[in-house]
Amino acid sequence: MQKKCIGNDSYHFLRNAGNRTAKWEPNQINRLTRLVLMTLSKGILDMKIACAQLEIAWESPGKNMTRLSSLLAGSILSPGALLVLPEMALTGFSMAVERTAEDATQTAASFYRNLAIQHKVTVVGGVTERSVSAPHLGRNEAVVIEPGGAETTRYCKTHPFSFGGESNHFEPGNRLVLFRWGGLTVCPLICYDLRFPEIFRSAVDNGAEMFVVIANWPTRRLEHWTTLLRARAIENQAYVVGVNRSGSDPKNEYPGRSMIIDPQGRTVAEAGPDETLLIAEIDPTAVNTWRAQFPALKDRRGPIAVSPIPTTLSQIPA
Repeated sequence: MQKKCIGNDSYHFLRNAGNRTAKWEPNQINRLTRLVLMTLSKGILDMKIACAQLEIAWESPGKNMTRLSSLLAGSILSPGALLVLPEMALTGFSMAVERTAEDATQTAASFYRNLAIQHKVTVVGGVTERSVSAPHLGRNEAVVIEPGGAETTRYCKTHPFSFGGESNHFEPGNRLVLFRWGGLTVCPLICYDLRFPEIFRSAVDNGAEMFVVIANWPTRRLEHWTTLLRARAIENQAYVVGVNRSGSDPKNEYPGRSMIIDPQGRTVAEAGPDETLLIAEIDPTAVNTWRAQFPALKDRRGPIAVSPIPTTLSQIPA
C-alpha cells in the first residue's frame, strides 16, 4: 500500500488554518477537510502485522525465547505493529501442565511484555496457565500485551482438542474477548477453535473485524488449516491472521503456512514451511468497505426451524 504524506504546501496550508481572521472559500474548506482526514488516517493506514512462525523447541522456554529474539533481531518492526506468536509459543503443544504452566515469575508473559516494550508493538502470544478452580488442569491462553507493556486481555481456548487429549489436561474457556488495534476490533482465538464457525459469528455480532488464530496445527491436516482460515474470512467479511509453528515435536510434524487473509478471502501474505517472520501491511478500511459493498452479514436470519424426519408416507409433503 502506498503511504500518504503531506507536502510542504499542504503543511503551511494546515498551519495557517488556525488564523481566526482568515476568510475561507468553500473550496478551501473542502481542501482543509480532506487534509485533516488524511492526516488523522496516517496513523492507522500504515498497519503492519508480523507473524512469528517459530520452530518451537519442545518444553524449552529458554531456547524458544532465544530463538524468537534472534528471529526478531534481524527485522525492523514498525512501532505500533501487531506481533503474533504461535499457540504455546515457548513450550510446544505439551500436555505436561506441571512442567509448562506459568509459575509466579510469569516467564512467558514477562518475556512478551519485554518484546512489546522493546519493539513498541502489540504482542499476541500463547501461554499455559494453571486453572484456579481445578489446579491439576491447565488453561491454554492467548495473552495480549500493548506497546507500553500492560496486559490488555487474555483469552482461554474455548475448545480443547479432545482428539489429541487436550481436554483431559486443560479446562475450556467460556468467554470470547476483544481488543482494539489500529482502528480495528480484534478477536484472538486458538487452533482447534478454527473448526467452530459459531464462535466467529458471535464475535462478529459483538464488533469483531479481525481474527487472530494462533496454532500448533499439524502437517497431516494442512488443507483443513488453509481452507478454514479462508472460509472464516469470507463468511465473516473480516481479516483473519493465522499463525502456525514449524518443525516437529514428539508427536507431529508442523507445516508452517502462516497466513494473512483479507475480508474477501484473498491471501495478503503466506509463509512457507520454515521458521520465518512474515510481515505484511493491511488496510483497516477494507473491512467496512467490503461489508458496505456486499452486505451479506445484513441478510442473516435468526434460528431456522427444522422439520422432523417423516416416518410415514402420509407425512411427506406433497
